[in-house]
Amino acid sequence: MRKLCVISLMLIAFAVVGCGSNGSSGAADAVLIQQAATAQIDEIEKNFHRATSTKDLDLMLSLFADTASVVQTGGTYTGPTQIRKFFAAAAPFQPNNHWMAETPAFKIRITVNGDAGTLYFECHYVDTDTRQMASVVAADTKVARINGQWLITKFVGVPTTLG
Repeated sequence: MRKLCVISLMLIAFAVVGCGSNGSSGAADAVLIQQAATAQIDEIEKNFHRATSTKDLDLMLSLFADTASVVQTGGTYTGPTQIRKFFAAAAPFQPNNHWMAETPAFKIRITVNGDAGTLYFECHYVDTDTRQMASVVAADTKVARINGQWLITKFVGVPTTLG
């Protein structure tokens, strides 16, 4: 459903861009393109949390460029094989953890500069068995549009607290 909404938003944006009659809509076109890119980058955060909540490693890996790196306490993991290994060992993916991932929307920060950008978000993991907060982590990422798709190129885990 979210993908359908994003695709619809992009189609509307491109339709509006195509309807410019006097050629003076360059600034408006740029705003629409920026908004479409922002919406696509926002989907990375949503799919990241869907992947951790459902323990879907394939979905998680689909968010990363082939040359991406993950930087966390304990090391740097580069490329699909190392990144898969990192997430497979991460607490949200452990079979005995029944965690639901959420992020406060007001804490999401997205920037876009052409085919590059940044995405910051927090992961608030709630244990569905106890209904208690299990973990809080944040991600400071670099993203890029690669072959028409926005992907994470660098993922840095950063300390955070609730608040």
